[in-house]
Amino acid sequence: MSDWNAKIIEEFHANAGKVGGPFEGHDLLLLTTTGAKSGLPRTSPVAFVRDQDRVVIIASKGGAPTSPDWYHNLRANPEVSVEIGTETHKATATPITEGPERDRLYAAMVEVMPGFAEYEQKTDRVIPVVALTLEN
Repeated sequence: MSDWNAKIIEEFHANAGKVGGPFEGHDLLLLTTTGAKSGLPRTSPVAFVRDQDRVVIIASKGGAPTSPDWYHNLRANPEVSVEIGTETHKATATPITEGPERDRLYAAMVEVMPGFAEYEQKTDRVIPVVALTLEN
């Protein structure tokens, strides 16, 4: 997975935030978290949608039975860095794991990337939603 992510990150940086493949035509950001165990920066490409003044990401891991590493990292340290296009922002991550707000935000992602509906069907876990509040 790290080689796959590295190629997407390289393409993202080379093309001002635009990438091809499964993310072509969709909004993608680079999320940098601090490793929960290592304390080192970890960068992951993640699809997103906007919700008013927040950026929303989904900890789907393609419907795997566990959440992605970046989710565990931001739970340990919610202060993250977010690259959108050519801009980098500091942000605070707030997991939303249940309730109507989580369901509404997940549905918003499904509207723009229908594959996220399949991810929910593939797993027994409730896939967490994360709201990122960007600093100005």
